[in-house]
Parts: sequence; structure tokens; C-alpha cells
Amino acid sequence: MSAPSNVDAAENRRKMETGELYYAFTPELIKERQLCKQASRLYNESEGLSRREQIELYQDLTSDETPLERKKHMASQEDDEATLEDFPMLCPPVHMDYGYNVKLGSNVFVNQNSTWIDTCKITVGARTLIGPNCAFYSGTHPLDPNIRNGTRGPETGKPITIGEDCWLGGNVIVLPGITIGKGSTVGAGSVVTKDVEPYTCVAGNPARFIRKIEVAPVNTAPVHQGGGVEVLAGEEAPKVEAGFLEEVVEYIKRDSDSESDSEK
Repeated sequence: MSAPSNVDAAENRRKMETGELYYAFTPELIKERQLCKQASRLYNESEGLSRREQIELYQDLTSDETPLERKKHMASQEDDEATLEDFPMLCPPVHMDYGYNVKLGSNVFVNQNSTWIDTCKITVGARTLIGPNCAFYSGTHPLDPNIRNGTRGPETGKPITIGEDCWLGGNVIVLPGITIGKGSTVGAGSVVTKDVEPYTCVAGNPARFIRKIEVAPVNTAPVHQGGGVEVLAGEEAPKVEAGFLEEVVEYIKRDSDSESDSEK
């Protein structure tokens, strides 16, 4: 398990992050993955810690240098956590290769057991919600087995970009080079192999178009003055969500039935 001995470490890492062919099993990159594994272990054991302590471990894991406001004197834990609500919430356990290529926006929520193969940058926009067991694979390999050459050959990658205000259901897999547009929804269990347009519902393996999303008008006044989303309120919200879920289930059922028919 070794790369050629004449590989320049800085140039090799640059190639990795820019999606060029690089060698993953150099001493430098092996060490970086080991350091990330250690940081992941500490983060994954943080279940009983305060929100502030978890954020500090998250910043160590991802090399996030966002300033963390000092806890105010005599502030309760609830009050302190309220000042930190814009920081991403990443439920352990989490699995990353390097950590420093994972960039989560403000108020992002990621449920437990996420996997981040962050060969290239993986960016998640603000307020995006991600279900459990999701995986983001920015790393890939040459198709030619002679070039791939097991662990001795070069690898490559492509960045993944997920826009603001998206919702990914549980067990979604996002492949290298994918962009998911702002405000989109990806149904549970989907494998995203192509870019997703903004404000679009997709589902399936591979993920396919379900429908466009109609966005509710927003009152830009402060919430205490009646601002916020006006349409998805009261009894309307559950009707909209139920309609979408029924649509996804029906789509997957039709897709499965058509595959069964084609195999007969």
C-alpha cells in the first residue's frame, strides 16, 4: 500500500483538492486521514457534552475557524445554546476522510451516521436538513484497471455542492461532481447521479425528477411583527407534506413495477 516515492506532498494534495489524479497512500495523506479519524472518534464520543463543547470538537474535526463567541458570565446552558443556534448540528456518529474539505453552512442539520468522502470540497448551504445514514462521495477512481492499480495507482475526485434550504431524506447517496440546487428535496433512499435543478423534488435510484416545488410567499417583516412564511401554516403544512410523500411512494412503486415487468 504505497505511492511512488518521488511524489511531491504539496503538489499531490493540491491535485487531490482540485480533482486531478493524485496518490492517496502517501505518508502525508495517510497521516491526515489518521488525524481525522482521531478527531472523529472524539466527536463521536461527545453525546453527553454541552452544545458548546460539541461545536468546539466539530471545529477541530473540520478545521472550521468561525469565531465562537465566548460564553457570557453566569449564562445558563439554555441561554448559551441559544447564541449558538446558527452553528451546524452534526449528530454523531460521523465518518470523514479529511474533515477540512467538509463545509457546512449556518443552521444546517445532519442526522446520525453520515459519511463524507471529502477528497474534494463538499459544501452544504445554510438551513439544509439531512436525514440519517446519508453519504457524500466526492472521491472516485479511474475506470481503466491498469491505471487504477489497486492502492498503488492514482485516484481523483469532484466537488459536491448542495444549495441552501435543501432537504435530503435518510439513506441518500450523493456521487462525485453533483450540484443540488437551492430549495430542492431528495427522497429517502435516492442515489443522486445527476445535478438537481433548484426547487425540484427528485427520488429513486437513480434519482429522477418528481415535480417542481412551489415556494410559499414570505413576509420579510420580523417574526414578532407577523413576518415569516404565510402559506405553509396551520392545517396546510401537513397536507402539502403528505401529498409529496404519497407522490414519492407512488413514483418508486411504479418504477419498481416497470423494472419487474422488463425482467419477465
